[in-house]
Amino acid sequence: MIMHTAEKLSNLAKTGFLDIDIDPTLDLFGEIRRLKTEKNAIILAHFYQDADIQDIADYIGDSLGLAREAQQTSADLIVFAGVHFMAETAKILNPTRKVVIPDLKAGCSLSDSCPPELFARFRAQHPEHLVISYINCSAAIKALSDVICTSSNARSIVESFPTDQPLIFAPDKNLGAYLNQVTGRNMLLWNGACMVHEIFSQRKLLQLQTNFPHAEVIAHPECEEPVLELAHFIGSTNQLLDYTTRSGARSFIVVTEPGIIHQMSLRSPDKTFIPAPPDNACACNECPHMKLNTLEKLYLCLLYEQPEISLDPDLMQKAYAPMQRMLDISRSAGL
Repeated sequence: MIMHTAEKLSNLAKTGFLDIDIDPTLDLFGEIRRLKTEKNAIILAHFYQDADIQDIADYIGDSLGLAREAQQTSADLIVFAGVHFMAETAKILNPTRKVVIPDLKAGCSLSDSCPPELFARFRAQHPEHLVISYINCSAAIKALSDVICTSSNARSIVESFPTDQPLIFAPDKNLGAYLNQVTGRNMLLWNGACMVHEIFSQRKLLQLQTNFPHAEVIAHPECEEPVLELAHFIGSTNQLLDYTTRSGARSFIVVTEPGIIHQMSLRSPDKTFIPAPPDNACACNECPHMKLNTLEKLYLCLLYEQPEISLDPDLMQKAYAPMQRMLDISRSAGL
């Protein structure tokens, strides 16, 4: 058993438990399963997490699925293996439950691109507009929104508003531009973007298509338009996964964070999945924030029930309403 004082534990949690040494012979999978049972805990993991975390998770999904699972759980402790805004979302939907995250520093470049004080001023300049915010944003931005969306339900959310209703879409300008294109809207877009999806290279993708002429290109709508123009299919992480399962193609060039390839390979072991390259020297485009979570940190997070997500009760109440509207619209749309 690893023991620390409360003060030291608090400091360790803030730094991501980097100073704790774990016995290398410890069966982390077995210990995590034991702790889950003892604490009535559930592990929710995003598709972009490392394969080890996906394999031990109770539920793996995209933001819409994770939000639903977080709302429906009866667990006493929610361990969210994802980034900070996702754990915040789970806390908003479960204000009385304890929500923890393996690494408190697991942030999101897209969420960071929309500071609440600046967005509040931006919204005030357009009082006739209603706000649709992508779930990849802070609790403070959610509280400033009329409804939240995910990439799975974004089109249904947009089309739930009358065509003459002016809309602001935040914070992802690329997803917003894609939605404007497919819905015929002219939403006002906040100038934010995801560092992972914006760095995919159209030039390198064309080269990859030359090397794999029979592979289908599948892309997340957070990508820039020149990349999306090359895609055979565009969808959320869950929609991309479902597409590879039902498609007759035998190989796919995957234009999103490559963590999803683990689930694609599990569902379709006879198919080939090729991660699309970014516009730099790397072979694939991993999210550095998602990869801050590790199996070791997940174990320590469960063991100590730290770092905990704490939010102001008034802020949670304001953020809950647009989240619930999203879930209600999705349910009505059959999503």
